Amino acid sequence: MDKDTAELLVRVGPGTAMGALMRRYWVPVLLSDEIAAADGPPVRVKILGEKLLAFRDTKGRAGLVSEFCAHRGASLFLGRNEENGIRCSYHGWKYDITGQCVDLPQVPTLCSKMKIAAYPCIERGGIVWAYMGPADKQPAPPELEWCLVPDSHRYVTKRLQQSSYLQAMEGGIDTSHVSWVHRYEVDRDPMHMHSKALDYIKKDSNVVFDIEETPHGLTLYGRRLGDEKTNYWRITQWIFPWFTCIPPFGHHALGGHVWVPIDDENCWAWSMNWLNDRPLPQQELDAMKAGQGIHVEYIPGTFIPRANKDNDWLIDRESQKNRETFSGVSGFSIQDASLQESMGPIQDHANEHLIPTDKAISMARRSLVKAARNLQQGIEPPALDAASQRVRAAAVLLDRAVHAPDWAKDNLVDGLKQPVFTV
Repeated sequence: MDKDTAELLVRVGPGTAMGALMRRYWVPVLLSDEIAAADGPPVRVKILGEKLLAFRDTKGRAGLVSEFCAHRGASLFLGRNEENGIRCSYHGWKYDITGQCVDLPQVPTLCSKMKIAAYPCIERGGIVWAYMGPADKQPAPPELEWCLVPDSHRYVTKRLQQSSYLQAMEGGIDTSHVSWVHRYEVDRDPMHMHSKALDYIKKDSNVVFDIEETPHGLTLYGRRLGDEKTNYWRITQWIFPWFTCIPPFGHHALGGHVWVPIDDENCWAWSMNWLNDRPLPQQELDAMKAGQGIHVEYIPGTFIPRANKDNDWLIDRESQKNRETFSGVSGFSIQDASLQESMGPIQDHANEHLIPTDKAISMARRSLVKAARNLQQGIEPPALDAASQRVRAAAVLLDRAVHAPDWAKDNLVDGLKQPVFTV
């Protein structure tokens, strides 16, 4: 990858091409529970390189504004959240959720002229989302399946990842790595065990890909050998610009991720499990809350994983030697994060050597670059239609004469109206 393209992909702050593109979509900002109480404590938020403040006002509305007062730049994190606004503790200037100054005690006549940056917010799927782009371009709210199911059917977490969003997200669209780094732990993880898919994933690590460009982004068809006369297909959905849907395992909950840039070198890695037609089983829900599956254990009081870069991800060489874990790191998300963070905050793409199993990564990069450059020319971004997000991943055994993309035309159309295809 040439240097200019690499820079375009990973630079996301204000004024950058990729930052402008990402601001055209609803951005997952924080869990609704982080600002659970009206007039409760505000929360610092950094998204796409901007330092912001989230709070819930007296009416229960979520707000996202600049962290800093327009007067002399004091942090509103130290302010008072009261009477439908956040009041600076330095001189009492007060702002509502639109960023408008609603009280300027020293010179009331200037109040209407003072404003800080603010972004409209909605709440879906247990998440506060913000739209950070041009006001006249705001799209409809997201319609990802996990956003639409009842709360009892869904579990959502986030964790800090100390790497570019890009190298984190590329792990989510790389189904070939499952045969390696996760190969031992899947047998005992509560959200994966007893799935026949595990046999096929371990038996055939040489995945063959077919990839289709779609209205929502990309559909990735990964083919492995199945039984004597079948192929096992894992069908992953990449939903532009940062969502993935993971092919299911047996009767277990569906899963997915979102990778949202904090800045160029860090991101929020969101993980979600859900069932489309029933509440999550208590046993699986308890396991998720304990940090199993695609979730993690935290340093108490933070969203920093207990196993992280600063402690070498708690690598256990005995576990690695005894084939309890492949890399010596425990937990699916931390196994992925450890490898992605090990590349450095921003991977040196000039030194990588991509092979055919990296086709999905190459196509996703091209899609992002094309959309960012097109936007600079006034061409609207792809996948702004929320209805295009109503897709689902699948895992299926098909006769070797059947090509999965052909099968999908009949069985994955109107994806959320179809049964869950799983092995």
